[in-house]
Amino acid sequence: GKKLGYTFNHRNLHNVSLGQGQEVVAEQALDLAAKEGHWVILQNIHLVAKWLSTLEKKLEQHSEGSHQDFRVFISAEPAPCPESHIIPQGILENSIKITSEAPTGMHANLHKALDNFSQDTLEMCSQEKEFRSILFALCYFHAVVAERRKFGPQGWNRSYPFSTGDLTISVSVLYNYLEASSKVPYDDLRYLVGEIMYGGHITDDWDRRLCRTYLEEFIKPEMLEGELCLAPGFPLPGNMDYNGYHQYIDDSLPPESPHLYGLHPNAEIGFLTQRSEQLLRTVLELQPRDSNTAQGAVGTREEMVQALLEDILEKLTDEFSMAELLAKVEERTPYTVVALQECERMNALTAEMRRSLTELELGLKGELTMTSDMETLQNSLFLDTVPESWVRRSYPSTASLGSWFADLLARISELEAWTRDFSLPSTLWLGGFFNPQSILTAVMQTTARKNKWPLDKMTLQCDVTKKSREDFASAPREGAYLHGLFMEGARWDAQVSSARL
Repeated sequence: GKKLGYTFNHRNLHNVSLGQGQEVVAEQALDLAAKEGHWVILQNIHLVAKWLSTLEKKLEQHSEGSHQDFRVFISAEPAPCPESHIIPQGILENSIKITSEAPTGMHANLHKALDNFSQDTLEMCSQEKEFRSILFALCYFHAVVAERRKFGPQGWNRSYPFSTGDLTISVSVLYNYLEASSKVPYDDLRYLVGEIMYGGHITDDWDRRLCRTYLEEFIKPEMLEGELCLAPGFPLPGNMDYNGYHQYIDDSLPPESPHLYGLHPNAEIGFLTQRSEQLLRTVLELQPRDSNTAQGAVGTREEMVQALLEDILEKLTDEFSMAELLAKVEERTPYTVVALQECERMNALTAEMRRSLTELELGLKGELTMTSDMETLQNSLFLDTVPESWVRRSYPSTASLGSWFADLLARISELEAWTRDFSLPSTLWLGGFFNPQSILTAVMQTTARKNKWPLDKMTLQCDVTKKSREDFASAPREGAYLHGLFMEGARWDAQVSSARL
């Protein structure tokens, strides 16, 4: 066709997929295209990180004196995290950037799923009614599993890379099966789609069960009798043409809500909270940092960080003396081993906190040169987030810095109380451990040794008591009392000793 006023054909287009030594081919293509006015497409440049500085120089070199029709197109996969950003700043600044964002919401996802097909697709099968009904149900299924990711662990235990390829291959399988059989093989279709096409990505048993359940709801004989609802208020449409299905989605799909995924409305609370926090954090990070703060504020950014830094250093307790603790230990019981391991982990965390804060304090006073690590720590303190170097040595937590530090001090005091004489505390704060699993294993080991039972035959049994933490004066004869557990999406009714949704 005509492009930029001249005839364009495949000889004028150089398409290079990078990786496996294709850098030389790309360089030759760029040199030729710059001279002759061709177009160059460089695909997947994220695979050749070391070559990108050469590419940047090449593009800079050809930016002057090249043919006016010379164009370069570059594609790359999105980086999973900020640390993986490898494309040089120069290339990014000189480019017109286009991103392909996955759609959000059931409405956009369902339209996009249907966009993979056409009127010709709908007409290609001899069992037209069955083919169209199941194809639409598969599009809805695809939209559900793709968008369910936004609910985090309540959606899927793990995040899976479901793609449009899974949908199109499932429809091809559907076509082949319907052409080969006069009856619709519902069981076979469900198995192939749920266990192989989509199930091939799934590594968690509960997620596999969820995927199977969706297909049992969406693909069954009732779908041909007009009795199937894909979601409350959204019946499976009858026999329509391609544009009719798009129109049906616009006219009939209920407003976006967890009901469309078969979830309770409360499932959205976590997702919306996370989205709000992300937005507010981004706004906070965009605030000017180097100017003096507004009138009436505490002071400059440095003064605020200095005050917070001094407060943390003052409240942070000394590290546990492992030599003294070991001297106190009479017998290395499983519980004692857990206590010592927890103290070692706590020492590693508090030592890093003290080291990094002392270093930053010297930097703020001008006695040390500010490094990028010190800058990062300063930004974290200013934004009330837990610094990355602490997180790496810490226990899992989503709290802001203030709450996290108060929690840390509580954990230290629990450990101090336990290591005074190493007798098991009356109740253990299960969430207060770096490794909660270790204390559960210690409970089994202790009981197995006491009763001379084989450890591999032991299992844990949990009973909920009607007492509160303060009511226990000593540890039980067998096992341990635990406190500090939370329920999500339900509460515990102490009167009838069961969970209430």
